[in-house]
Amino acid sequence: MAAVATLLCGSAVAGQQRFRRRAAPSFNASGAHVSYAAHLVRRGQLRPALFPAPSFGDLSLPAPTSGRLLRTPASASSSDSAGQANPDGFLQRNPALVTGFFFFMWYFLNVIFNILNKKIFDYFPYPYFVSVTHLSVGVLYCLISWSTGLLKRAPINSTILKLLLPVAVCHAIGHVTSTVSFAAVSVSFAHTIKALEPFFNAAASQFILGQQVPFTLWLSLAPVVIGVSIASLTELSFNWTGFINAMISNISFTYRSIYSKKAMTDMDSTNLYAYISIIALIVCIPPAIIIEGPQLVQHGFKDAIAKVGLTKLVSNIFLAGLFYHLYNQVATNTLQRVAPLTHAVGNVLKRVFVIGFSIIVFGNRITTQTGIGTCIAISGVALYSVIKAKIEEEKKTKSA
Repeated sequence: MAAVATLLCGSAVAGQQRFRRRAAPSFNASGAHVSYAAHLVRRGQLRPALFPAPSFGDLSLPAPTSGRLLRTPASASSSDSAGQANPDGFLQRNPALVTGFFFFMWYFLNVIFNILNKKIFDYFPYPYFVSVTHLSVGVLYCLISWSTGLLKRAPINSTILKLLLPVAVCHAIGHVTSTVSFAAVSVSFAHTIKALEPFFNAAASQFILGQQVPFTLWLSLAPVVIGVSIASLTELSFNWTGFINAMISNISFTYRSIYSKKAMTDMDSTNLYAYISIIALIVCIPPAIIIEGPQLVQHGFKDAIAKVGLTKLVSNIFLAGLFYHLYNQVATNTLQRVAPLTHAVGNVLKRVFVIGFSIIVFGNRITTQTGIGTCIAISGVALYSVIKAKIEEEKKTKSA
């Protein structure tokens, strides 16, 4: 775990050093689901949006133009002065292995988070409090990184704070409702419902932002809607609490994307993640206290400790929060290394992995109709992601 943390912070620092050459991507936060870093042009400069805005005319993150990582000017000049080339390290000579490692860690951390998070609800069914702990551990992680110098804290002022506030509020609502959904229904079904998020993004682009969505994209979303509908009709774990909260989560993340388009900043993604997590944590604490506080004080903690013990309760909640933070950060670092299309396909495959492993681990019984509906929905998301990424690449090529 320490090695992973060091790698992530090192990647964040390297990303800051490369900022003038390349716009920093944004982060994701939700257990949910995830493409990143919509890029916007403002005043002649390329600036990153905090989250992927539901726009089809924005510039995408450029694919690396070289298979070899760039050396710093200092290292280049030192090798030139020595009269011979300084051989690159193993990681620089094998960038594909590094990218593969990031994909592996992204999937691994996401699967572990979803499984561990779901198991916690078996003996501690308090999703609002668990949501607070997720964000608390992430904030603690960032504070330690700042205080130890692993990450240089970016300054923040009232202007940036006003821009981040609506993004963080939507992020908080989306995260809480996602957690409530995961507690109420099976992990596989919750992820199937959340596959509808691209549909809400497209609808927001068309009807709220007034941006024309290509007809081919609407067609690609039809299988998503049909698949989720089929899966919902015969899902054995179906209940309205889980379904409604998953839908609210989709809507919240859509509005988060809209607000993030307005909140353009030059701050690096890791510091943005920290500041928005802090604001989201403050937003999540009051409802957790009001809704679950009395139950937790009366019997919630006592019942959980009686079932699994204090050590296991605290360690599992802490680990779930840590994995939540790390998988979001790894997803951001992965986007730095690959083209948008590769990341979009990887994000779809991640959802497939989570659904598949959750069914195996929890032994969830699913009907044939639910399985077919889930496959149709995921296939629709994959088709949508590929078409959308290609459209953005074509627009970027034309504007170049």
